[in-house]
Amino acid sequence: MTASDSRHHTDPERLKKHRREFSGALVLESPKATLTAGIDSHEASREEVELVRRQYLESEQRFRALLESLPKVAVQGYDRDRRVVYWNEGSTRLYGYAAEEALGQLLEDLIIPAFMRDDMIQAHAAWIKEGVDIPADELELQHKSGELVSVFSQHLMLNEHTDAPLMFCVDVDLSDQKRAHRDLEFATRFDRLTHLPNRQTFEADLDSLLDACRRQGQGLATIYVDIDHFVEINDALGYDQGDRLLVELTQRLRECQRATDLVSRVSSDEFVLAFPCAHLSTDVRRVVRRVQNVFRRPFILDGRERQVTACLGLALFPENGESSRELIRNADVAKNRAKLEGRGAVRFFQQKLHDELVRQHYLLARLEEALDNGEFSLHYQPQVSAASGRIENLEALIRWEPADGPMTTPAEFIPLAERSGLIHRLGDWVIEEACRQQVEWRAKGFHEHRVDINVSGRQLVRPDALKRFEDTLQRHGLGPRDIGIELTENVLIESDETVLEDLRRLYHRGFHIALDDFGTGYSSLSYLKHFPVTALKIDRSFIHDAPTQPKDRAIMEGAILIGHRLGLEVVAEGVENAEQLSLLRDMHCDLVQGFFFFRPMPAQEIERLLSGFVGGHGGLSG
Repeated sequence: MTASDSRHHTDPERLKKHRREFSGALVLESPKATLTAGIDSHEASREEVELVRRQYLESEQRFRALLESLPKVAVQGYDRDRRVVYWNEGSTRLYGYAAEEALGQLLEDLIIPAFMRDDMIQAHAAWIKEGVDIPADELELQHKSGELVSVFSQHLMLNEHTDAPLMFCVDVDLSDQKRAHRDLEFATRFDRLTHLPNRQTFEADLDSLLDACRRQGQGLATIYVDIDHFVEINDALGYDQGDRLLVELTQRLRECQRATDLVSRVSSDEFVLAFPCAHLSTDVRRVVRRVQNVFRRPFILDGRERQVTACLGLALFPENGESSRELIRNADVAKNRAKLEGRGAVRFFQQKLHDELVRQHYLLARLEEALDNGEFSLHYQPQVSAASGRIENLEALIRWEPADGPMTTPAEFIPLAERSGLIHRLGDWVIEEACRQQVEWRAKGFHEHRVDINVSGRQLVRPDALKRFEDTLQRHGLGPRDIGIELTENVLIESDETVLEDLRRLYHRGFHIALDDFGTGYSSLSYLKHFPVTALKIDRSFIHDAPTQPKDRAIMEGAILIGHRLGLEVVAEGVENAEQLSLLRDMHCDLVQGFFFFRPMPAQEIERLLSGFVGGHGGLSG
């Protein structure tokens, strides 16, 4: 401290003088102030002088009150030596010093952080000596506690070009705005519940990690984690318990996370992890076990221990992708395949999975166009009597012949239609076309053969599906002897009471209702007595090996016996040779259907068959 500094610091008279100058400086010059000088010079009346003096004091008080009333504005006044001569209540609230503590102190000793002090002193000197303004700016100044405070700071000078200039620092508190900005930045980069990086942040971090792996010649494993049946936890226990599970799972994942590993929550019940240095298959298996071990211990939910599992999909760098988006997408594809296999399954990405996904996406885009363009048709496969060889019924089977490519099988496009919701349009078209064709055949004299159509489980999700079926038949003048339906075992088991009631109504009206693919679903025989069905169709998988496999033969014979005991018609699908036919005859199966007799045929060929222009298979006459 210089001698001059010491003198100014200890001279109370000088400080009082500054305060008086500051008080006068607070009032802007006004016409009334000019009038005061004029009155003094012309020896005006004392009353007028007193009036102006009161106005002066009132103006000063109002200005002081204004400064003190600004809740977020801190004002500090200081002299040319940077000693505080004014400190309003806003400064106390913002920086923690009472006015009594601040007055007479160097400003830099109060609120200027150490790293800013030299620059601040130089800027102040340039302002005093050279008239270089201190620009307004956002700063972080120092609270009494040592913490930094975000402010917008602006400076002004009174009594400029005099020996006693007064400087003022006006600081606006930006804490709320900065906090809101930090909260917004956090919300855009991190998950609110788990505080893990979100997908966008994870992608950026993973790309940086991949650059490091390239430089070091290292591999990396990306693992997509999907909690099994998480929605059931939310529905059964409530969202708060679902959140508790996610938080606990996050903690466990962090515990097994190395410094170089990445963990992210990318959706409600999905996490993505990245493990660098996974070069060999042993390394990959090790990180998979680490993730699986997270789920070994039960989770405490709603006061009880519950075992939780997750499906994992893996994509490896560089084999399965060069960028974060490629790796995440391919790990997601693998995870979706794992979910098809059941709880806790693990699948590695394979290129054919992606190629198949691309094809399905293409087919889905084409499916609706195909409906609009009339690219679908119905083929019909006869069901014949195992004993007499007579054609009894026809099963309608949908075919898609795209205008710009080869035929696509129902096994490929029906699941796509179900997932996309197009199954409703497709199902309506099948019913309409089967009815139209049956009416045409009836007009040509073919009155003896019923046409059965397959009804998808997704169609029955629509509450009025069976009512629409009945309405279509009625509109075409058809009844139970003309059109029947086939349903899979799983569809019936998963149907709600409304659907079952509609099926019972059809059953009592005399409609043919067949249980298709019998034996491949839940296979609970106790359900059969509750289902309103008139026929069982034994799945081809049992027919194929029945002549050589005693177990398949026993199942097939048991299914025929059960069906007959329940008063049901029994149909065997997929009959391909005489040996299978002979076995079915011996077991007194009612109807047979398969390539050994007739392949599915277009309507025109069926007409020729029913007219007698196409002969039946010789095996039927034995």
